[in-house]
Amino acid sequence: MRKLIAEFFGTYWLVFGGCGSALFAAGFPGLGIGFAGVSLAFGLTVLTMAYAVGPISGGHFNPAVSFGLWAGGRFSGKELFPYIVAQCLGGIVAAGTLLFILSGKAGFAIDNTKPGAFATNGYGAFSPDGYSMEAAFLAEFLLTMFFVLIIIGATDKLANGKFAGIAIGLALTLIHLISIPITNTSVNPARSTSQAVFAQGESLSQLWLFWVAPIAGALLGGFIYRLLLDKKETL
Repeated sequence: MRKLIAEFFGTYWLVFGGCGSALFAAGFPGLGIGFAGVSLAFGLTVLTMAYAVGPISGGHFNPAVSFGLWAGGRFSGKELFPYIVAQCLGGIVAAGTLLFILSGKAGFAIDNTKPGAFATNGYGAFSPDGYSMEAAFLAEFLLTMFFVLIIIGATDKLANGKFAGIAIGLALTLIHLISIPITNTSVNPARSTSQAVFAQGESLSQLWLFWVAPIAGALLGGFIYRLLLDKKETL
């Protein structure tokens, strides 16, 4: 239960901090933080929670990461479903908190006919810069694959574990710097689900891609590390 609570709060912080920066601060007149600021915010959420609750649960905060760590031999399959439930609940509660705060501003309403409404992910007409479904799928697949490779490598017993959170947080920052214009960056099914649940509309019908592509990429990343990169003991 301690692990699940840690995953709940870790994912809550990721969605609240990352999506919150996009909703509150990215386009603030004159002083907005823009894409770079949002990218850094997502990285900082993972970095801070990796040190805060990572020692308790492993600091996944992402169903795709849980699948990838399972594929890499770092996580038990019997814990996958409880972790994913805790992550999704944490994300949804965070998105609900964001909506409550935003509703305190006069005239606020979610316009789910526009790309990125309520920090949602999308492709085609709902991609921030009009990227196709195929392009979005490949981007989410590859970026999640490399994210898992970095996570497993940074937390390897031969690596300096004290710096793992920094490497992982910076990796997520880089991922966002690359892909915000493509899909508004997911690489995390819980993060995508949390926003789509409240935005509704096309965000929900496109949500499948932001589960399938990240999980497929994470599985490949885990298998690649386990089969090709992991240092095997030799006699």
